[in-house]
Amino acid sequence: MKIDLSGRAALVTGSTQGIGAAIAAGLARAGARVGVNGRSSQRVDESIARLTKEVPEADLLPVAADVTTEEGARLAAQALPQVDILVNNLGIFGSEDPLRITDDEWRRYFEVNVLAAVRLTRLYLPGMTERGWGRVQYIASDSAVVIPAEMIHYGMSKTALLAVGRGFAKQAAGTGVTVNSVIAGPTHTGGVEDFVYELVDRDLPWDEAQRAFMREYRPQSLLQRLIEPEEIANMVVYLSSDQASATTGGALRVDGGYVDSILP
Repeated sequence: MKIDLSGRAALVTGSTQGIGAAIAAGLARAGARVGVNGRSSQRVDESIARLTKEVPEADLLPVAADVTTEEGARLAAQALPQVDILVNNLGIFGSEDPLRITDDEWRRYFEVNVLAAVRLTRLYLPGMTERGWGRVQYIASDSAVVIPAEMIHYGMSKTALLAVGRGFAKQAAGTGVTVNSVIAGPTHTGGVEDFVYELVDRDLPWDEAQRAFMREYRPQSLLQRLIEPEEIANMVVYLSSDQASATTGGALRVDGGYVDSILP
């Protein structure tokens, strides 16, 4: 299957590192012009330099804006006024005793992980429907379905994203625009390495720490390893393509079999 996104413009939020950077690289490799987003110009420029080395033919546009704010979302829309593919990847996570999560933290997780994506969808979806083609995606998590006791606030925000995706898919019904969520399983990123070492012995080498984490905290994974960001990106690139034209309103799993269900 050859995926060609030439002539398409994409915006990937939170794409200076981790899963977002892998998605930006995958879309660029398929021929899309990709807006690389981060809060600071320096981080965005550094990320574009790295991505250009990885994908020399990449057409990358810097989008330095804090899209968790209304002003930041407007700045992003000014930098990239027309978007055909919107990937709402930006998110925060962390562990906390459920009874100690403050009201401010609950709000912060909702505003960053959910409301930022809703705001950008409101900005870009009308143009997609007017042109009769578009792709909106939300990067959710296995934690949306299997809520970890130590990450209830995070799980709540990712469950909300599944509802947001399904709702906007109905809003876009019959327009040529598809809206989907991608349920990412435990993935190997720098931030996740820090998280793993919060929960297991910091003196363990990474390979041992990863195995210990999966064995103790994610034993239902059928992969029995962390997923690589590129594996998440592969699903996003497919969903961004013409080949995925009949897939909408879905929550598609790239979770290594973590969610114990035969349904998506």
